[in-house]
Amino acid sequence: MASRGVTHDVSSYNIMINGFCKIKKVDEAMNLFEEMHCKNIIPDVVTYNSLIDGICKSGKISYALKLVDEMNDRGQLPDIITYNSILNALCKNHQVDKAIALLTKLKDQGIRPNIYTHTILIDGALALLSKMKDNNCYPNAVTYRIIIRSLFDKNDNDKAERLCEMIPIPSTTVNIDLDSLYDTFHSIIWNP
Repeated sequence: MASRGVTHDVSSYNIMINGFCKIKKVDEAMNLFEEMHCKNIIPDVVTYNSLIDGICKSGKISYALKLVDEMNDRGQLPDIITYNSILNALCKNHQVDKAIALLTKLKDQGIRPNIYTHTILIDGALALLSKMKDNNCYPNAVTYRIIIRSLFDKNDNDKAERLCEMIPIPSTTVNIDLDSLYDTFHSIIWNP
């Protein structure tokens, strides 16, 4: 493009960086990011968000957090889109505790979570529920009630119903008050 007299600007770099990240060529995206710095083209929030999302999806969460620090140092304030990528990566890597700590930090900074943020955390809680079972730590009625209520609050009714269907029959290792749980489930469905 440069040979034809077309110069790159931040928008054209954003398109290329986002494209490389979407096809999992994060190293190429990073090269373009470095090229921007060499050419004194200042990355904007869109640049960082695309790159952070790609980096998170490649499993390099700590590097993504360093880019957030760089954003702050350069006066590009991270937004909820920036943090959603990191929260999603943390939850997918079973680091729900770190995701919750980050969410608390965001709220303290005045960054409001959006519906996607909550969906990420609910999915993380569901993954944590599965991990609990793998460790022979079985959820009780309160655990199920909290997750199901959260799902309904976020209008994720299908997921809530599937979770209800997955609740095990009480045994000596699982202590669940199913009548109470189903009463809660039905009161949410019929009296939202």
